[in-house]
Amino acid sequence: MAAETADTRTTAGSAGGFWAPGDRILWRYRANAEDRVHICRPVTVVQDTADLLAVWVAPGTACVRPVLADGRPPYQEPLATRYTKPRTTSVDAWSGTGVLKLARPGEPWSVWLFWDLDWRFRNWYVNLEEPLARWAGGVDSEDHFLDIAVYPDRSWEWKDEDEFAQAQRVGLMSAARAEEVRAAGHAAVERIQAWGAPFASGWEHWRPDPAWPVPELPDDWGRTPAPTRA
Repeated sequence: MAAETADTRTTAGSAGGFWAPGDRILWRYRANAEDRVHICRPVTVVQDTADLLAVWVAPGTACVRPVLADGRPPYQEPLATRYTKPRTTSVDAWSGTGVLKLARPGEPWSVWLFWDLDWRFRNWYVNLEEPLARWAGGVDSEDHFLDIAVYPDRSWEWKDEDEFAQAQRVGLMSAARAEEVRAAGHAAVERIQAWGAPFASGWEHWRPDPAWPVPELPDDWGRTPAPTRA
């Protein structure tokens, strides 16, 4: 079923400006330097306001992810050819405890929260990306390779700097765009060092509603989205 018809709540919030807690939408990423979706995660809306979109990726959710043409995950390919080998997509269940994703409108990153199986909080993860573009069935972005891990003791570290450099070498990111991404990363670091939102907002104590069903992946998960919303 299409995202618009699978559940009437899927688009009701978006049409009115915001989604309601419990609505089910799609969180998607376009392939770099290509106009197609290669990552799609059905998620449940936790909060959607003028200041913040928070969604939950539940364990067991059927998600679309990129794989090499032979079925291997990209990280198993040597870095030198990781982004030049032919790729396709695969649908697999999300494993682990699930992930809470937080994004502020217009901000070039989202912040993900990870827990261990016993709900012991593990870390925040700043995923540098294109600011989210809203459409009727969810949100779209493009990953920018470079990330930042943030820990409960307020320490932090850059992640995937090797992939960030390789993406530039193979033409997936221009030098100018790479400078913008690095600048966004430094802005995120300033937020971390100031211990601003969402790190000081208490989201690590949040828990999902046990009554929420696991969202389904629609058959047309990769279709062209509606015009971008501001």
